[in-house]
Amino acid sequence: MVFKKRSGLQRSVFSQIFHIFRPFYKVPLLIHLLNDPLAMTFQRYETKYMLSPIMARKLRKSLPGHLQMDEYGLDTICSLYYDTPDHQPIRRSLEKPVYKEKLRLRSYGPAKETSPIYVELKKKYEGIVYKRRERMILSEAVPYLAGKSEPGFDSQILHEITWFRNYYRGLAPAMYIAYDRIACFGTEDRNFRVTFDTNIRWRTDNLCLDGPTEGTRLLEPGWYLMEVKSPGAVPLWFSKILDDLAIYPASFSKYGFAYQIENQKVSEEKAFIPFTDIRQTVSKTAFR
Repeated sequence: MVFKKRSGLQRSVFSQIFHIFRPFYKVPLLIHLLNDPLAMTFQRYETKYMLSPIMARKLRKSLPGHLQMDEYGLDTICSLYYDTPDHQPIRRSLEKPVYKEKLRLRSYGPAKETSPIYVELKKKYEGIVYKRRERMILSEAVPYLAGKSEPGFDSQILHEITWFRNYYRGLAPAMYIAYDRIACFGTEDRNFRVTFDTNIRWRTDNLCLDGPTEGTRLLEPGWYLMEVKSPGAVPLWFSKILDDLAIYPASFSKYGFAYQIENQKVSEEKAFIPFTDIRQTVSKTAFR
């Protein structure tokens, strides 16, 4: 088992997360073991919710016994999003089409040249998310996506990623996003997953996975982006908890919102409280 050395700021943020979601921790804080088999394909429904600090504390009291933290526990997710010079993929995604797709590199914590990372193609069609990914080392993945080399293996997933790379001309790293995540699964159904992301930060310089994880905050301190992931219907007990606490779905994309901020398409207020509810627009005062 390998533990990561974290900065003082990171330790402070992680200790705050432990405090809020302590009831989920039935195993020690684990970091990904390099030889762990991880699924290369996903097909599921994903719904997002924005949680204020008050709402997160209320939700915490209702979840113990229903959720358990998975073996990867609390970790820092680092993603490098690829886009064209005119940002065609993300602009199309923000138009909310029936079908959309994104390409990114992902690592769990800062990577090194020889670190295993994931090349991920995330697709969404009629509300269903399809994630296709291949595992490579960082020094192999970067030149591959730049069109300068090809991996030493072949697969259907790789063909799909290569098609995306060749179709979008001038594809290159466009934005780095990192966040701290708690990942949980249902005690009665391990396919039901809930993740809590906080300390979401982004940058458009130093676009690499082997650098620091610093960036501009996307949310105010203490806010969480909760993502609910299930191959089918959400359990009734979870739906009831959300109804009782008046927690509603939010349309929110980390890369999409950061792109809008970068291009000055949203106000400063929305940049810190991004909560576009499909039922209503929720203001800051809703959580006081």
